[in-house]
Amino acid sequence: MAILLYKWSFLVHWLLTGYASTAVSVGNPPAHPLYVTVTEINYNAGDKNLEISCKIFTDDFENALTSVNHAKIDLTNPKDKAAADKRVYEYIKNNLQLKLDGKPVSLEFVGFEKETDAVWSYLQVSNTAKAPKTIDIHNSLLHESYDKQINLMHVSVGGTRKSTRLDYPEKEARLQF
Repeated sequence: MAILLYKWSFLVHWLLTGYASTAVSVGNPPAHPLYVTVTEINYNAGDKNLEISCKIFTDDFENALTSVNHAKIDLTNPKDKAAADKRVYEYIKNNLQLKLDGKPVSLEFVGFEKETDAVWSYLQVSNTAKAPKTIDIHNSLLHESYDKQINLMHVSVGGTRKSTRLDYPEKEARLQF
């Protein structure tokens, strides 16, 4: 039920912002009119880690992974979980990069799990010395597949939550805390 409300809320927002008349996919016919990812970034002060989760609709993610790797993938029932993990991690690592206070950081892959119609991918940045004051985000998730891609990001540091939205072709954002 929650996922249905989630999709409908984005659909209503999408319709109200004028995207309904312009949704066009690149290379593939559109499966649905909404192309969105949600990335949650949380600084865990106790562990001094940055925890990252990316939610991507399964069909869109499989299309992107197939396009990039030129091989079909099934994220719902992968034949080889280790190979699927590697493909998911490589894709996200190539399309989501972070800088904390101007310094690039490496994303560590924790894993992914399938939800009703979406895939949650989990990553982290370990051993951050302190809470970042500035987070620079490069997010080009699904840009190779959809020219109306929307990437939403919610970032929490020290009890402050900030959100931003990148509409294709935008891929850079800076959040200050």
